[in-house]
Amino acid sequence: MADSNTKELYILAEFESAAALYHAAEKMRDAGCRHFDCHSPFPIHGMDAAMGLERSPLGWIAGLCATFGALGGVALQWYASTIAYPLVISGKPFFSFQAYLPVTFALGVLMAAGASLFGMLGLNRLPQFHHPLFNSERFKRVTDDGFFISAIAVNNAEGDKLQKFLESIGGSNIEVLKD
Repeated sequence: MADSNTKELYILAEFESAAALYHAAEKMRDAGCRHFDCHSPFPIHGMDAAMGLERSPLGWIAGLCATFGALGGVALQWYASTIAYPLVISGKPFFSFQAYLPVTFALGVLMAAGASLFGMLGLNRLPQFHHPLFNSERFKRVTDDGFFISAIAVNNAEGDKLQKFLESIGGSNIEVLKD
């Protein structure tokens, strides 16, 4: 996005309500802005669509890991009971899959949970111990009653255009924060 000599600018604009934030997000999306985020004290229904966000791949990641975990559990039990220790118990066949279901299910759930946790951390680029937004006194209101849009500009000229655009769509108390 930016080369090593330039610092990104974070433009923070406050909006008066959830509805104003929603409509501002639509206008940002329609104007072609891609590097922005909306912050509110509660989830706003439809905000992902208003921002133009794509569906998260986390469900696919968790589903694939659950499948691999379940298949791995079946393969491990199959190997142990048919290849490594083939014991005939009460006349049952070596591959008695009904007995494998609890372990198969548990490994599928375990792998899906782990994939969800680490996938979410990776997709959200966490942990992030510092962000310039945390230096803003006004941004502390986001957990109580503040509605904000933060956008990234790669240079001062783009930052000036972004500030004017945020003002034109109803943003107030606009701050420029340096990385």
